[in-house]
Amino acid sequence: MIAPVLPPFLDLGGTAVFALSGALLAARLNQTFVTCAFFALLTGVGGGSVRDALLGVPAFWLRDFWVAPVILITALIAWFIPRKWWQGRDSWLEWADAMGLALFSTLGVAKALAFDVAPFPAIILGVVTGCVGGIVRDVIAGVPSILMRPELYVTAAALASSLCGIMLLLGMQQGWAMAIAALAGFVLRGAAMVWRIELPAYSKEVPD
Repeated sequence: MIAPVLPPFLDLGGTAVFALSGALLAARLNQTFVTCAFFALLTGVGGGSVRDALLGVPAFWLRDFWVAPVILITALIAWFIPRKWWQGRDSWLEWADAMGLALFSTLGVAKALAFDVAPFPAIILGVVTGCVGGIVRDVIAGVPSILMRPELYVTAAALASSLCGIMLLLGMQQGWAMAIAALAGFVLRGAAMVWRIELPAYSKEVPD
């Protein structure tokens, strides 16, 4: 299986959106530009870097000329534009983040399968690609992680990753498998945002 490649505008666009979410978190916490840039880098490439480390290959962004500059430019934008400008724009950022989450989750599982990873671990690597950067960012920032919230975020990544893996294993063309699976993950995440769909929390209480 050939290692997947996203169109540059989707690849760099998704990376920029993830990086922006990290940079804005640092700005909201009144951190320095160094922290802002670090959070942007961590969020933008963290999941893919962990995936590539587990696959035993160089991190994808080390051989891509544009990834690091795009992340730095994104951090600069977040840093120099007044915070009040971002207020009221959280909605479109969340939608863009949802698309990036779905796309990178399918990219992760497709790349893992291309390196002959077993199906279930490959699906896990897809989820890692989409989510781990944000999780590590939140842990370092000391804010509640997406893993600790009931919203359908990791679940959407798992859906996209699982569908992509299943379709690839059934022989579907890679581009179609990734597109269909990413759309499914995006729709689930979007539905969760619109209708506030959440996973039920564990309770020791036995209902009457």
